Amino acid sequence: MIYIFIMHQTNLNGLDLNLLPPLEALLRLRNVTLAAREAGMSQPAMSRALGRLRHVFKDPLLVRGRKGLMLTPRAIEVAAILGPTLQRVQHVFAEPQFDPAKAQRQIRIAASDVHNALILPHLIALLVQEAPGLDIVCEPYGPNLVEQMFAGTLDFAFALDSTPLPTGAHSVPLARDELTLVMRHDHPLAGHDWTVQDYGRVPHVLIGLLNDGVSEMDAWLAAEGVSRTSIWSSPHFLAALATVAQTDAVTTVSRAFASRFGPGLGLILKRPPFARIDFGIVLVGSQAQARDPLMLWLANKMRQAAQLAYGVETGRSQDAGARADVGTIPA
Repeated sequence: MIYIFIMHQTNLNGLDLNLLPPLEALLRLRNVTLAAREAGMSQPAMSRALGRLRHVFKDPLLVRGRKGLMLTPRAIEVAAILGPTLQRVQHVFAEPQFDPAKAQRQIRIAASDVHNALILPHLIALLVQEAPGLDIVCEPYGPNLVEQMFAGTLDFAFALDSTPLPTGAHSVPLARDELTLVMRHDHPLAGHDWTVQDYGRVPHVLIGLLNDGVSEMDAWLAAEGVSRTSIWSSPHFLAALATVAQTDAVTTVSRAFASRFGPGLGLILKRPPFARIDFGIVLVGSQAQARDPLMLWLANKMRQAAQLAYGVETGRSQDAGARADVGTIPA
């Protein structure tokens, strides 16, 4: 014999889901006074809630017995389902628990060789001890960097704090650096303090991370009626230093980076002839992951690594509308 059971689904839009916690307390405690106390309600309010629940279920739910209130058969069925269901619902709204030691994830970061050489070694040293399951993958800057970040295929990008963030982005300040003019120690113009006009007298090796032809420094020089001649543009800072060591060309890059690698190549560092040479380094990510516990923790570790690399204090985090450049050193 085949039995066909027809279940009529209830439209949740017509129900007051706020009745579920009082219902769970009533069915578990079988006492209106105790249930009201646990639910933070007055006893009359709990009695009214019980009346509404009886109407919804078309069942008395609780009936008087010899030893107090008893569950009806329908109430027994509901109680078996309701307790575990409410626990699962509570998990939906609970703050996610994060343990870096148990995290297993690949993190993709757009970075230049400056960041790879200065910041990442300190970061990896921290992660090996605290989050060994994280796999950090650094990749070069590309024309689709912003789209990658908002699509979730790129987690972070190192940037400058000098231009507006794209809408929907968030940045965390990491460190301060400054520009330095780099040339070989026996360069023909190594013996005097440089002027803006000197920038137009020698060839330059430029840094082009995005190859978009945009250069803040060229705008500064143009304002003074000076233009510089490029003999090579590369996304690699170390390659720029190596080229300058072999030619009369100069390059303008991060002082922290040039101080680390320039002396070994026979290079000297000079102050550029600009009114302001300092800049901030920030870590940019999408606001969609700004509350991800892992990303928050990792951004803090990145700041610690940057402070170890640069030995300076940082500022506060920024949202879109502040200034940050999805690039690196102006070249």
